[in-house]
Formats: sequence, structure tokens, C-alpha cells
Amino acid sequence: MKILVLGDVMGASGRKALNQHLSNIIKENKINFAVINGENASDDGKGITKEIAEEFFSLGIDVITSGNHIWDKEEIIKFIEVEKRLLRPANLVEGSPGRGFGIYQSKDNNFKIGVINLMGNVFMRKTDDVFLTAKNICKEIILKKNVDFSVIDFHGEITSEKMAIGHFFDGMSTCVVGTHTHVPTADTRILEKGTAYQTDIGMCGDYNSVIGMNKDNSIKRFFKDKDAVKHFPSEGAGSLSGIIVEANRETGLAKKVSRIIIGGSLEI
Repeated sequence: MKILVLGDVMGASGRKALNQHLSNIIKENKINFAVINGENASDDGKGITKEIAEEFFSLGIDVITSGNHIWDKEEIIKFIEVEKRLLRPANLVEGSPGRGFGIYQSKDNNFKIGVINLMGNVFMRKTDDVFLTAKNICKEIILKKNVDFSVIDFHGEITSEKMAIGHFFDGMSTCVVGTHTHVPTADTRILEKGTAYQTDIGMCGDYNSVIGMNKDNSIKRFFKDKDAVKHFPSEGAGSLSGIIVEANRETGLAKKVSRIIIGGSLEI
């Protein structure tokens, strides 16, 4: 069983990279299930639209996760109520539209995969306690009971929250990945009890930028230059960044995990 998890898609550059590389990645690596964070996928890098989400599904993405920008496009509020493959963070305030986790079928329909979307509490929009939410979801998504494998996207700003969630879910999930900071970390590994982990899997977008935004304008903003304008995404060649997890079909835990960075200036 091979699971692909890709980081935040940033603007048109990220979408173009996805169109260029995703089908080959799925085919060459025999991917059984693909997850991507889509909350920055719109042209302005803020939010996702119904049209973009449907494009991702048509390319081979099975589930789209998100984060603090999920409501930036008003149209998504109605769409997320009917599209179960689009998730928002599970610990948003009670009564928020949509859902924060779900159970899905693998591409060959032979396996059930649980996907959980969480968002950190520190330096992020106000949400319910992410650790209490995680504890409660453990009763809903249970490895080798109601799912064969599970994926957790923790959308957060600080490393300590992400690492703590990783260790909390160790042995209870196939993989835990961090998103949001748009820069891939070098700590890809399998934790002690068998869960694949990476603190942040980076972004799918132009790395010749400032976390995906036009670098020249970003510098002007830091210097408080009068010519600076609102942030807008960089439009250079994009890199796809994420991980591929090979999981044990008997235990649901990770056997192997590797970083994948393809295209653009970050390609390795």
C-alpha cells in the first residue's frame, strides 16, 4: 500500500506543477491513495474554489485537506457541505460547515483510509483545543478496526505542536504530516511505534519566493516601502513537495517513508 501526501498548493504555479507531474508520480510509484492540502490553491493564494477542487479530483487526488484559509472563498461554504472529499480542520468551532475527517476508499477499492485534518492553536486563528479534538477523533478513526490505514494533516505554525501530535498518534496512524509553513523539513522518519512523520512537507509552488509569495514585493513590505502592494503568489516554475509512505497491509503502519520533491527550483 502506497500513500502520497502533498503539501499546500500555492496559486497557479502550484496547480501547474500538479498538472505536469501528478499523473506520472501516481503511475511510476503505484500510488493507491493521494492526499493534498489545497487551502492556498486559488490564483491569489487564499482559499480554494469548487472548480479547483474538482480539477484536483480529476487529476487523481482522493482527498483535499485545508487550514486557516479554508473560508477565504465564500463559494466553498456550500460546496464543502456536499463534497465529502474536501476537509476543513476538525477543531474549528462547533457548527462550522463541512467535516474534519472521513473514511475513504483506496483507488482499487480494496482498502479503507481514514483522513483527519487538524489545525494548531498557537499563532493561528482561534479554534477548539486541537489535542482534545485529536483524542476524541481517536474513537472515530481506529486503525485496523474501521480503517485499514490513516493519514493526519496537522496544519500549524509551530514545530512543538506538530511533533507532539506525531508522537500522540504514533502507533495509531499510518502517517502524520505537518503543513502550513511552506518549507519542507528534513526530519522524515518512522516513529518508534510505526507511524511515518514529517514536521512539514512544504508546498507545491514556486520556491523562488517568500513562502510562495512574490519575493520582490515581500521584501518591499518588510522594508515598509511605499511601492509595496498586497501579497500575491510567485508565478515561476513550481515544485511538488510531499512524502510517499509505503504501509504494511497487515498492521496499517509504515514500512518506509521518503520525501518527494519534483520540478522547479527545489527539485532534488
